[in-house]
Formats: sequence, C-alpha cells, structure tokens
Amino acid sequence: MASLCMSLISQLLAPENIVLDLDASSKKRIFEHAGVLFENNQGIARSAVFDSLFAREKLGSTGLGRGIAIPHGRIKGLSEARGAFLRLTTPVPFDSPDSEPVALLFVLLVPEQATEQHLQILSELAERFSERSCRDALMVADSADAIVRIFAEVVHH
Repeated sequence: MASLCMSLISQLLAPENIVLDLDASSKKRIFEHAGVLFENNQGIARSAVFDSLFAREKLGSTGLGRGIAIPHGRIKGLSEARGAFLRLTTPVPFDSPDSEPVALLFVLLVPEQATEQHLQILSELAERFSERSCRDALMVADSADAIVRIFAEVVHH
C-alpha cells in the first residue's frame, strides 16, 4: 500500500512529461525545455513556466546536491500541481550546495495559492532523491513508464 504522498508524486507526473536524455547546456535551456513540455502537454504557457522557475531560482538554487535538482514555481490559474522529470545527457552546473552539476531534475509547478500540499510533495521528492538506489534506478531507467514506477514505489524507512 503506497503512502498518500507517493501517490501524490505519481498523480502529478504524466508519462508524457518525462524526458530521458535531454541535451541542455544550461539552467536557462532546461527551464525553456520544461516550458515547452508543459505548454504542449498541459496547455500551460511556456513563458509562465519559464518565468516562474527562473524567479524561484533567483531566491536560491533548487539544486539538492548529488546531481539532483527540484526546480519549482507557482503558476497563476493552475488548478493542481503538475510535474515533469528530466534526465540530462550531460550534467549542467546548478549552483548546488555540493557544487556538483545536475543530471536529474524534477520540475514541479503548483497553483499560486498552494501551501501544505506542495511542501509535502517537495519533501517527498527530496526523500526519494536522497536514496542512492532511487537515484541509480532513475539514471538507468529506459522508459517513461519505468520512471513513473520508480516514483510510485513506497519509501522504506
């Protein structure tokens, strides 16, 4: 039985929002790609996505260390949280605490008024990414479905 939080991640991550082996040279390019992804798949304006992610990043890097980042932002008019998972072919500098470049990113968009739920999602993501087995699995997964399954697994404490 998966916990409520785990199903939260699975629910907000649509398979079409998973990109494996994205070739992006910078944080800016990653945010641009995320914008196009959300616009094409969920109808959220790419400029709104880009501006929201960039504004949040200016407050401090969303890089967690160990090659992981969770860029996130609030979107006016969004009814529920949405996620995307990106795996880069070449890690990109992200001003992470450990200065390691980032290769795995979970992009999270939340409604403008979101509070508790999005903090819950962020902490659950951070927890998943802190597990080496999870990071290793995400690095070698060969399909969007495999990625969805990894995030849907129950966290064992």
